[in-house]
Amino acid sequence: MNSFISIEAIARRFGAQPVFENLWLGVPRGSFTCMIGHSGCGKTTVLNILAGLDAPDDGVVIVDGRAIEGPSLDRAVVFQSHALLPWRSVLGNVAFAVASRWPDAPRAVVQARARAAIARVGLAGNEMKLPAELSGGMKQRVGIARALSIDPKILLMDEPFSALDALSRGTLQDEVRRICTDTDQTVFMITHDVDEAIYLADRIVLMTNGPGARIGEIVVNTLARDRTRADLHRQPGFYELRNHLIDFLVTRSAALRDTMPPGHDNRHPPEIRLTPPRSTQETPCAVNS
Repeated sequence: MNSFISIEAIARRFGAQPVFENLWLGVPRGSFTCMIGHSGCGKTTVLNILAGLDAPDDGVVIVDGRAIEGPSLDRAVVFQSHALLPWRSVLGNVAFAVASRWPDAPRAVVQARARAAIARVGLAGNEMKLPAELSGGMKQRVGIARALSIDPKILLMDEPFSALDALSRGTLQDEVRRICTDTDQTVFMITHDVDEAIYLADRIVLMTNGPGARIGEIVVNTLARDRTRADLHRQPGFYELRNHLIDFLVTRSAALRDTMPPGHDNRHPPEIRLTPPRSTQETPCAVNS
């Protein structure tokens, strides 16, 4: 696999206790990767390192051939909170990001690009509203529009839908999936929602429990690429995939951490491909280690 993002032997410690160590992961260009694990396994820390908001104690992260040395507009972040500027309109918030990316661009060009990003997330006609006039889902749409408006090499998403009601969450998942498919965007997202990961992701990275977390395995999503949220549960292999992920989180994540010795070489985490069942027999599983 040619890795657009290459996480190489990174570790992060707070005091003497490692959150994770010797973490290796490759992310292909144009892929949608979700990382799942229990609280304390270091998911958000990994994302912050990718964003350049934190630095690893050991190891390095390489993006498109260059080591990360700090924040960059090549890597856009969508946080759990929308983090909008309350005194700026929808257009003003998105245009602020565009102007930061291209400071010499004429105002008309900045506004045109901002309006295009706003329309892409379904908010055309709301450009002049302030954040206080928007629902929670609309605010998060503005955050996504702001991130996409700067044409990032990587879109980083930190549980961006977790605070929304079920209807808004589902609608935004649909929008993000459509946009990322249309633009071939490289996405790294962390989530606690197994169904969300199955719907959105090409690859699902499963973390063992922390502290001292590792990547337990990487599950390749073999469901149809043109899946929709409405028919997801009808996809052959959906329940086998879902049960595998839940079994990892409930049963195997703690056990794997405890059986991995210190200094364990996690350079090639097992890669799992669950094949759709052909009968009522147990689903076969292929493991590439």
